[in-house]
Amino acid sequence: MGRRTGEETRALLLRVGMQMLLERGVSAGVQHIRLQEVLRKAGLTTGAAYRLWADQTDYQRDLAVAMVRLRLSSPADYAREAVQQLIDSGAPGDDVIRAAALAHVRTAALDQSDPDDARDAQQFLVSLALRTAADTWPELKEASRERHRESIDAFAEFYGYLMASYGLRMKSGLTLHDFTEAMAAMGEGFAVRAVEGIDHPTYRFDASHEAPQGEWTLFALGVRALVNEFMTPVEAPQDSDNSDT
Repeated sequence: MGRRTGEETRALLLRVGMQMLLERGVSAGVQHIRLQEVLRKAGLTTGAAYRLWADQTDYQRDLAVAMVRLRLSSPADYAREAVQQLIDSGAPGDDVIRAAALAHVRTAALDQSDPDDARDAQQFLVSLALRTAADTWPELKEASRERHRESIDAFAEFYGYLMASYGLRMKSGLTLHDFTEAMAAMGEGFAVRAVEGIDHPTYRFDASHEAPQGEWTLFALGVRALVNEFMTPVEAPQDSDNSDT
């Protein structure tokens, strides 16, 4: 086997560091990934690293950026997989909302039976934790913004598909981008709560309640509220009070 190039060595050491982050979880942080340990795991000498990075902090910066840019699956895949069968069967919209919201809650809580799903969930939470510290390095801030843009684009496409499936349109004065940004803020907020160890509330409503019947997560109720405020049936007349200016 030929000798590795500098770029190949760099990719290897970042890959080993990302694997360590995924194994150790959100609480580890890049500051706990020591370059000497990464080198030992990779079977390389110190000189191999210091020809690429000035010091450990330099490596940790690049590791944080690489981790935020890592995608093990498309951003909206887990949500689409959770509801596709319901959509195909013509299930009520509330059932779709509850299923998609529950998938997100389980992702944030690392409640996954499938190893691949669990790895995706861990990657999402580690990246989210790093994004909360984006001000640490300009490169990390840009990677965080890029990841956010990618996620917004993917979920906007998914929400557009759901709207078409259920005959909905955005209320005048509002855009699909507005709705997607609101959903992202709420979803990431609940994910941060899960990282903090705060249990996600779940409710069961019956005919005696004014709330929608059935079992609901708090996130699902929030999603339902956003849908009702942002969207309206296609055949409904436009509300002149919300007309574009």
